[in-house]
Amino acid sequence: MSDEETEGSGDAVAAADAGAGLTPSAASLVAAIEWDEASRKVDSALEGAELIAALVKHLPNGPGVYRMFGKDGEILYVGKARSLKKRVGSYARLGGHTQRIARMIRETRAMEFVTTRTETEALLLEANLIKRLRPRFNVLMRDDKSFPYILISQDHAAPAILKHRGARSRKGRYFGPFASAGAVGRTINALQRAFLLRTCSDSVYDSRTRPCLLYQIKRCAGPCTGEVDEAGYAALVNEATAFLSGRSNEVKTSMAKAMQAASDDLDFERAAIYRDRLAALSHVQSHQGINPEGVEEADVFAIHQEGGLTSIQVFFFRTGQNWGNRAYFPKADPSLEPEAVLGAFLGQFYDDTPPPRLILLPKRIEDEALLAEALSIKAERKVQIQVPARGAKRDLVDHAASNAKEALGRRLAETSTQARLLEGLRETFGLSQTPRRIEVYDNSHIMGSAAVGAMIVAGPEGFAKNQYRKFNIKGEDITPGDDFGMMKEVIRRRFTRLLKEHGDALPALADTAKASEAAPAEAAAENDLSRDLTDDLAEDTPMPAWPDLVLIDGGKGQMSAVREILEELGVADRVLAIGVAKGVDREAGRERFVMKGREPFTLPPRDPVLYFVQRMRDEAHRFAIGTHRARRKTEMVKNPLDEIAGIGPSRKRALLHHFGTAKAVSRAALSDLTEVEGISAAMAQSIYDHFHENG
Repeated sequence: MSDEETEGSGDAVAAADAGAGLTPSAASLVAAIEWDEASRKVDSALEGAELIAALVKHLPNGPGVYRMFGKDGEILYVGKARSLKKRVGSYARLGGHTQRIARMIRETRAMEFVTTRTETEALLLEANLIKRLRPRFNVLMRDDKSFPYILISQDHAAPAILKHRGARSRKGRYFGPFASAGAVGRTINALQRAFLLRTCSDSVYDSRTRPCLLYQIKRCAGPCTGEVDEAGYAALVNEATAFLSGRSNEVKTSMAKAMQAASDDLDFERAAIYRDRLAALSHVQSHQGINPEGVEEADVFAIHQEGGLTSIQVFFFRTGQNWGNRAYFPKADPSLEPEAVLGAFLGQFYDDTPPPRLILLPKRIEDEALLAEALSIKAERKVQIQVPARGAKRDLVDHAASNAKEALGRRLAETSTQARLLEGLRETFGLSQTPRRIEVYDNSHIMGSAAVGAMIVAGPEGFAKNQYRKFNIKGEDITPGDDFGMMKEVIRRRFTRLLKEHGDALPALADTAKASEAAPAEAAAENDLSRDLTDDLAEDTPMPAWPDLVLIDGGKGQMSAVREILEELGVADRVLAIGVAKGVDREAGRERFVMKGREPFTLPPRDPVLYFVQRMRDEAHRFAIGTHRARRKTEMVKNPLDEIAGIGPSRKRALLHHFGTAKAVSRAALSDLTEVEGISAAMAQSIYDHFHENG
């Protein structure tokens, strides 16, 4: 690392890192920064254990976080330590390391450090950096999608109950997490029947002049039109909040008393309302699966390892109810013990998810007390981590363990099937190696309008949805409905960008003829050897940027257009593209494949490879149609007033209230525009000029 690269104050480096994605809580934990002070004092030509040994001499004994870098600045590993000097010094020893650690040490070309006040702060910072940087040798969460929550809003006179996912920017009470959006939807539906809270948007609420259908079917109290007064609706909101906060028995007891009082007063209609609400609450609790006694708020974890893969199952219990479960398959070296994987996983899991009061684990993990302390700091209340040995809590952990085992069994079966299908694809199309990245392209439009292109990606682990891309067709020279022209634009944009960003990683020549002529036994032996050499690196190797195979939804016409662009960009001999043309009478199972050097051909009707290609093509078609519909919907609701600078929601609303439609605004005289509230003379002139610039 050169002096020029490392020059700058530690505070500046910390600020840059904070701006790049550190959460405020993690960024605020850093007490004294020493990212590169040690690196400046060693010979930049050193590498591996020699480099680490030289760095150790300049490190403090205090807690902190370290990062290890490989060639070209690749992040290899992020770790935390109670003593940076002792922990990093352990890497300088020549023996006693696992194969994974030894390889990591050999590849190290630079290290950076940050000191913290306490080891707890180091743990929180480490988890945040691992999630953000995704180092190759760390245990990594694969699925980091945010969880859905139930929100009871507090920024309106009549609070609504809503499904929420993402940043908690709206004022209100959040309840969760739920394992899936479906679980949230089902719970909200039941809570509507129990508490009659509105689910409409504020704009719809403000525009209502009579009760909606939800009021008619007794799923809303109708606060929008005064069917319930403000105090009565506030009482319903308080009851719902109490129920979701864990005081379900208190709420049910109160309702039962109110029902009995109404019955004693011979007000049987009101008593029936309370009866129905109580039934709805019972429905919520009886349809949540296991509902253990004595567990009000807890996350239950279990782990299972088999076949070199790891499955972690987590169950969410809130208010004494099971709010669903989710399976994770973290990337972890097969040599790691379950306790090590689970401990690393938990730090990342709770980096952006609020921890419950109780976490139940199947076995003890390293730094258990430290993790509990760190989570208590994040939650600003006590968080306990327990490993139950018997009783109801142990039953929960065992139940989660059986789910983890079943989930991993399904995953192994899917992975095995996917591997066989990819190998079958290699044999069928004569590829030189088993493909790791397959890109499938399709277009969607209606008579040329709202035209979009879509690319989906498949690989060893199935569909890689985070790699999907959509293309809004922009070419002005493309005739509406010109599928060939649209495909040309999509391929040109995709591979121009690939050349720009990954031109140094061009794939080898696509010589399918040689592969197809090789003797089957010889090809199989070569593939087995390749697998032997790469098996231990499979988990460390990310999906390549360049595709091993490109599938085009179309026949000879589309393929001619694609080849023209690939030749224009100079990559025609590096990218194997195959057209998948619909069969006779567009019947599934009779598809014809169009590829260079071979006459169009079909596959046997029950060939697994044919089903695999059909599934990928259908996924591309689904993604293209969904993208097209989203764009068409956006264009349908687009308002000409949105194109005028300075016209925001308030002014647009004022103009539409005054003139009725955007078309009427476009025809209005300048003097009429100035009469609208909030529209100044200058703004009126701007609006008038926008609609009359060609007049």
